[in-house]
Amino acid sequence: MKESLAGLILAAFTFSVSASAQEGPPEPDGYRMEDYRAPVPATLSGARVLTTAEAGAIWQAKAGVFIDVMPRAPKPPNLPQGTVWRDQPRLNIPGSVWLPDTGYGKLAAATEDYLRRGLVRATAGNTTALVVVYCQADCWMSWNAAKRILTYGYANVAWYSEGTDGWERAGLALMEAQPEPRAGEAAPSVH
Repeated sequence: MKESLAGLILAAFTFSVSASAQEGPPEPDGYRMEDYRAPVPATLSGARVLTTAEAGAIWQAKAGVFIDVMPRAPKPPNLPQGTVWRDQPRLNIPGSVWLPDTGYGKLAAATEDYLRRGLVRATAGNTTALVVVYCQADCWMSWNAAKRILTYGYANVAWYSEGTDGWERAGLALMEAQPEPRAGEAAPSVH
């Protein structure tokens, strides 16, 4: 009897621990400012949190605009002259608009302008359009960006917290992406 009671208590404790681990950390009041690759909350106030199945259905129906905020590695400043620099390829959800570096906790004015302009282009200025924001699993960049987009007056924001990791695990196609050009940049050539 004691063994079965101990087993029940252990099972209840294990369930409680695993359930709280699935919930993730609580939402902060502001933006996440550091350690961007860490467990994320299960919620985002004002936004809908999507599962991979839900994100896939939206993508399949072409019912939303997908915004990828995965950071882009900068070109190292001290490369020896003549060194060829190649950006690391980014595979994202086909048809997404990649707005790199827009998920940091604090954005420079030019980066914030880049995010705003990218959203206007992606949504054709429709602030009621469904905007699905993602990065990778356990990436605060997408959480921060979705939270910020809500402050811009977008009324239909969804956060796909599993991002390209969840998409790939589900066997869904990814495609090599190029970032949306910044003001004054030419669109990258596609090979």
